[in-house]
Order: sequence, then C-alpha cells, then structure tokens
Amino acid sequence: MAVKIRLKRMGQKKAPYYRIVVANATSPRDGRFIEEIGTYDPNQDPSAFTVNEEAAKKWLNNGAQPTEVVQKIFKLAGIEK
Repeated sequence: MAVKIRLKRMGQKKAPYYRIVVANATSPRDGRFIEEIGTYDPNQDPSAFTVNEEAAKKWLNNGAQPTEVVQKIFKLAGIEK
C-alpha cells in the first residue's frame, strides 16, 4: 500500500483552506485519510501553516511520500527525511 502526505481541500468557493493529511495513494483528494498532521492557509499573507513535526517525521521514516507542495511546507517548517 503506497502512502502519500498530501493536501485535503476545505473551505468555501474561492477561499481554499487545506489540511495536511496522510492518505492511501489510491483514495480521492478529499476522501478517506489515515491521519491529519497539519493545516495550510494560502489566503493569508504570508501563507500560514502548522505541522505536527513528530507525526510528520514518523510517517516520513515509515516511507510516506510527500507531494511537491507538502515537501515545500516541510522545508519551511524544518522537517527533512
């Protein structure tokens, strides 16, 4: 089972708000997920994010693959493999 760390879209039309979730690679974008590990709000200036570093490191060590945007958020937060 391939596991990805990706964004789940929340919020209203034209006002997106995202949750950073760990999900099976085959599940839909806003569908089932395993664990929520943070949030990302691109509407603020500068963009605001929160990440549970412990959970993120645990999933990265277990082989979860982050998407490009999540990888950038992790880099800003100081989280690396």
